[in-house]
Amino acid sequence: MKKWDSILLFGLICFSPIIVNAHVKWFTEKEPEKVPIEKILSIEFIMLSLLIALFLALLSQFIPQLMKIPGVATIDMKLDGYRKYSRYILKYGTALAFILQVLNRTMFAPEFTIHHLWQTILMWVIIVLLLIPHHFATKLASILMLGLFIHIWNYSGWFHMLDYGFYLAIIGVLLVGRTKLETAGFPFLYLGTGLSLCWVAVEKWVYPFMTTDIIHRHHVPTFGFAPELFVVLSAFIEFVVGYLLVVGILNRLLAVVVTILFILTTTIFGYTEVVGHGMIHIVLVIFIIEGISFYHPPVKMHKTRLDQMIFVFLNFLFVLSTFLLIYYRFA
Repeated sequence: MKKWDSILLFGLICFSPIIVNAHVKWFTEKEPEKVPIEKILSIEFIMLSLLIALFLALLSQFIPQLMKIPGVATIDMKLDGYRKYSRYILKYGTALAFILQVLNRTMFAPEFTIHHLWQTILMWVIIVLLLIPHHFATKLASILMLGLFIHIWNYSGWFHMLDYGFYLAIIGVLLVGRTKLETAGFPFLYLGTGLSLCWVAVEKWVYPFMTTDIIHRHHVPTFGFAPELFVVLSAFIEFVVGYLLVVGILNRLLAVVVTILFILTTTIFGYTEVVGHGMIHIVLVIFIIEGISFYHPPVKMHKTRLDQMIFVFLNFLFVLSTFLLIYYRFA
């Protein structure tokens, strides 16, 4: 690879998450304008899809080799020792995220503004219950969170709330604590968070003009790429992050990288970014600690390396097509 190609690629990886991690609806006033499906399925889009599917297939075989690097296995074992704190991090981290939200007069996300006193009271009740060190209080808090989420769902619509489906996973983890279903909690959190990231990524392909407006409005560098192509590449990065979480590839390292990039986005989008993605930060910290030691990744269903590579390649294309077609149909 030529020198300038390397610089451009490095820049894309470093700065495209500024767009990736920024929820588009929070930072633009431009009205959504759906582009024709044939414009989305361009030659560039199809070629990128195939290349990324091939890259992920190879990555699934390369990741186990990382454990052979000196010191990596030691760090991995040390992180395993903190797994006993994961539920406490989720419980009190959720309380912290809700405190930031209620002080900002919002619920779950910056776009859902508090309009009534009872909503403020309910938010504070949830926070207090989460801070009480007893699992019954945690379960009650999760039930109230679910009720509030359904309330917002009723007036915002199910399609809109799929952007925040990871909250349902968080509620599920908090609800099944100290029960027979406790072991299913964190795998569900991986699945819910990964699918939410994939879903939000598709928005950038279907409504690209909102994202290009953010690029122009906030002067986001595109490193020589046309803004339209940069949006496509950024959405692919977000989709791949979500996909990797679902299939169980690179979870700890991926969580570290994405957490750092989420922090960097605050330099452009400020406090709204902190409030909006505070909960995601908590979830990523849990992923760093948990790894996939409790999670049987779908890729492991296949025994041979070739079968695993074929599975990842085809499965990525299937998931990508399914998300894009469903989103486009109901957008």
